[in-house]
Amino acid sequence: MRHVDFSPLYRSTVGFDRLFTMLDTLGQPESAQTYPPYNIERTGENAYRISMAVAGFSEDEISIEAHRNVLTVKGERKEENNGEGSELLYRGIASRAFERRFQLADHVEVEGATLKNGLLFVDLKRNIPDELKPRKIAITSSSDKAKQIEAKAAA
Repeated sequence: MRHVDFSPLYRSTVGFDRLFTMLDTLGQPESAQTYPPYNIERTGENAYRISMAVAGFSEDEISIEAHRNVLTVKGERKEENNGEGSELLYRGIASRAFERRFQLADHVEVEGATLKNGLLFVDLKRNIPDELKPRKIAITSSSDKAKQIEAKAAA
């Protein structure tokens, strides 16, 4: 894979630091993480939902944190003792700790999270401030006669 150095662009641009940081992280092995699997869906015009498969995790073993434009979901399972005399022959249910980060767009806020049947649902809503929303400008017809300005002739 080819590595691109964006450091010269940091010196010549203002306000695009986050864009170049995101491009830098695309090629890192951390971005290839596949556990836990997740879906991102649009549930309304300005509403989104992230669904994560976190089977075996309880509510107190999962933490969700939103800081600036990054949503971080962490999970850490507590060790289980199957009791004396029982022996685990095969482990097919993952019990490893995970940390998944999502880049959120500007003005996207976390509304809440629920855990149901092994799926974690994180609801997001985009709240665009009124001053940033597009506004319609009325066009008025000029029915009044324009005043004609006459230049005085030089004497």
